[in-house]
Amino acid sequence: MEEAIQKTIQEALSEIKRGSFELIDEPKILKLLEDYFKLGKTYYIKAGFDPTAPDLHLGHTVLLQKLATFQKYGAIVHFIIGDFTASIGDPTGKNETRKILSAEQIKQNAKTYEEQVYKILDKSKTIIKFNSDWLKELGTAGLISLASNLTVARMLERDDFSKRYKSNSPIAINEFLYPLLQGYDSVFLNSAVELGGTDQRFNLLMGRQLQKIYNTEHEQAVLMVPILEGLDGVKKMSKSLGNYIGVSDEANDMFGKVLSISDLLMWRYFELLSTKSLKEIKELNEGVKDLSLHPKDIKESLAMEIVDRFHGNGAGQKAKEEFERIFKNKEVPSQMDEFVLSEGMWICQALVDTKLVNSTSQARRDIKAKAVKINQEKVLDEQMKLVSGEYILQKGKKSFAKITVKGK
Repeated sequence: MEEAIQKTIQEALSEIKRGSFELIDEPKILKLLEDYFKLGKTYYIKAGFDPTAPDLHLGHTVLLQKLATFQKYGAIVHFIIGDFTASIGDPTGKNETRKILSAEQIKQNAKTYEEQVYKILDKSKTIIKFNSDWLKELGTAGLISLASNLTVARMLERDDFSKRYKSNSPIAINEFLYPLLQGYDSVFLNSAVELGGTDQRFNLLMGRQLQKIYNTEHEQAVLMVPILEGLDGVKKMSKSLGNYIGVSDEANDMFGKVLSISDLLMWRYFELLSTKSLKEIKELNEGVKDLSLHPKDIKESLAMEIVDRFHGNGAGQKAKEEFERIFKNKEVPSQMDEFVLSEGMWICQALVDTKLVNSTSQARRDIKAKAVKINQEKVLDEQMKLVSGEYILQKGKKSFAKITVKGK
């Protein structure tokens, strides 16, 4: 019996460590798992999200997936929406002072986060907290007392602060408060474990340091997850780089984007995004190596899993069927946006108005590249004017619009 429990504990630890970048205080996590499997004792972990943007992409969900893994093994998640700290702005990785968000922006973004997290986390094991609930109550005296726990020299050990100081770039005093306030979240909540990205190392360790100073029950373990590579497989997933998969993307777009990643990157996505066990992933990998499984089929299973997660069970299969309809059978989508345009409209302007391209100059380039079609016929004349009728306008292999051209 004891041997079986120990095996289960080690398997749980392996799942928790899977794909992680760094784990600080592994013995503590092992003890939490032992107390859970032997005594049924739960524990509290935390992760903070500043609501600085309204939309999340799959890179953000790497951390959410890890929280969900902990939930399988006894953890109650404190999901911290940093509405108070967002008013300061996390200086991590920034070479200049961040703009302060308005209360209305923070509120709206926080609402979006709440709507999205339960697509991954177990609602019955998740407690959403706003850190303004306790940080506002600190008051001036409490804030001064908190700030007295750290020296300026220690703060300048942070890589981003150090670089900015050496380059004579401004560092606002309020930015020094950010890691202290994030660390105080751990003190207030008495967190046993805190999770964050690799770029949060200084802030995460601050929680351990302050818990020790304030003599709390725990000195939290810290688990850091890596930054997920984008569709290009090189740079981190980012909206600004255009290499992202948004959690609010349409199911068909999400499916197609996952299929576009390389066979090598696919295993990285399995490790960080899939709910399949390490054993299952290993079996899939071995199947591809011995040629009993085709990598395209495996990638499709990953794409369907991700689509199901954000669009509901069965959505992945429908997206797969639609993808095959369009690309394998070279048919048009069963559903697409519809637009009414005026007769005589310039084809380049039509591409912009139907949101298939961002500018007429881009439209010209796409036409020259023979990437634009009307009713599946290539458009070769960039000066073309539309005549009355109904058409399917297409740019590339994925973007379609149904247009009705009416006389003036």
